[in-house]
Amino acid sequence: MYKVDLPVDESALRAVERRRAAEAEREGRIFNTRARVIGVDLRVLQKQQEEKRERLEMGKQRDMARDLLRLSLDEMAMQQKKEEEELRRELAQDLVQYRAIHQRAEDSRDADINYGRQGAPNASISVSDSALGPASMQVFLGEGMNENEKKRAQMEMNERNLRAQREEREKQEREQKNRELLTGRELVERDLRAVQLNALEEECKRAARIALSHYNQAQAEERMEKEQQERLRREGEELAEVQYMVTSDLLTERPEAAKRKTESSAEGPQVLTDRWKGMTPQQISDIHRKREEQCLEKEGLKEMEMQRDVAWDYHLTEQARQQEREEKRDKELQRERRIQLDKYNQQLALEQQTHQHYIDKQLYTNRPSVQYFTQFGTSSR
Repeated sequence: MYKVDLPVDESALRAVERRRAAEAEREGRIFNTRARVIGVDLRVLQKQQEEKRERLEMGKQRDMARDLLRLSLDEMAMQQKKEEEELRRELAQDLVQYRAIHQRAEDSRDADINYGRQGAPNASISVSDSALGPASMQVFLGEGMNENEKKRAQMEMNERNLRAQREEREKQEREQKNRELLTGRELVERDLRAVQLNALEEECKRAARIALSHYNQAQAEERMEKEQQERLRREGEELAEVQYMVTSDLLTERPEAAKRKTESSAEGPQVLTDRWKGMTPQQISDIHRKREEQCLEKEGLKEMEMQRDVAWDYHLTEQARQQEREEKRDKELQRERRIQLDKYNQQLALEQQTHQHYIDKQLYTNRPSVQYFTQFGTSSR
């Protein structure tokens, strides 16, 4: 027969390799001392690591979001500051332009004087320059024409302004005085009105006090009359009570008054506690006799109690002696039982030593070597 090379079954080889890898992984997991002795749960540790990584990632994302928010806020603040500076610069330019257009120096009230002093080109001289000699100069550099007239006009204008201000101030003072006078009159009228109202109020209060005093007086008279009638009634009742007590059986001290006969009572006459005046000599002697009898009876009971106590003490003493004798007997029995138990234990110990000597010297003579112990734990099965 010819030798034919058949194709190798790769699925069987892969299955064998897969089983070998699973066996190696299983041996590594079983013979891992750390996992086997300490009991580490790898899945829980991996889960904890994943949770920690997730927390760190969330913290990083939160920090990045905060940084972005901070940057956006900073940009907004810088933009707002820039806009404010631009607005302030525009306002300053508008102010400068307004002053240059509407607040020029030549448009002011005294611009003609200052402008003339500075040597205005419009200042004209009434005398021509050809008619003036070197020693007849009237206008020098920095001076103007008609300076005195301008100063006089300015002084007159100042006087008019001062006069107008003084008149305005005097007018305001007169108006202020008129207002104060009117205010004073109003206060006086108000005070007079208040005085009148206070007088009317006092009159009303006085009338009310008079009416109240009359009412109180009438009430007091009525109360005094009622008290007098009550006093007379109480005095009459007290006199009647005194008369009743004097004529009653309570003060006469009649013994018969304290006894009352009833038909339904089988014990005879009953004693009325509110009228009882004390016991008779016969009743007192009966009480003393009864008390002596009770004392004798008590002495007899006490003697009987003493005899019973003596008998009971004797009985307890006999019981204690009997119990002591029984305890001695029990101790003697326990001592004998312990002696017998010690002898039995010695016999058992001797037998055990003999048996152990037989096991060590005759039965178990072949001791296991190191190779016997190393054959265990070499496979996962």
